[in-house]
Amino acid sequence: MKHVMKKLSIKTPRENYIDITDSINSFIKENNVSNGHCTVFCPHTTAGITVNENADPDVIIDMLFALDKTYPDHPQFRHYEGNSAAHLKSSSVGCQQTFIIKDGCLLLGVWQSVYFCEFDGPRTRNYIISIIES
Repeated sequence: MKHVMKKLSIKTPRENYIDITDSINSFIKENNVSNGHCTVFCPHTTAGITVNENADPDVIIDMLFALDKTYPDHPQFRHYEGNSAAHLKSSSVGCQQTFIIKDGCLLLGVWQSVYFCEFDGPRTRNYIISIIES
């Protein structure tokens, strides 16, 4: 059983979903992993990792719109940095996802991609890929 990990950096805009599927599949190929499991982890409290549709860019726009409606900024928030809504969005989306690796790449649906979700940018962020080959 082989275990490999890599930390990658990404420059993010103010708020968006950034497709990181290719970088994950590249790391799988670099390490000659045929089958196993891959966890993608975001070590930030105002960003996250999710899976969603990659065919229509309006899905991302709709997701961000809905998150803004669900978690609007409120003057009653007490967090001194003023980014409580970003913390709420991050907690809602989650900080990691685990995937199956089959035949040397992520096993995803036809329209699925893995996204790094930025809710408090612009920033330089990190995400960690951890692979266990089976």
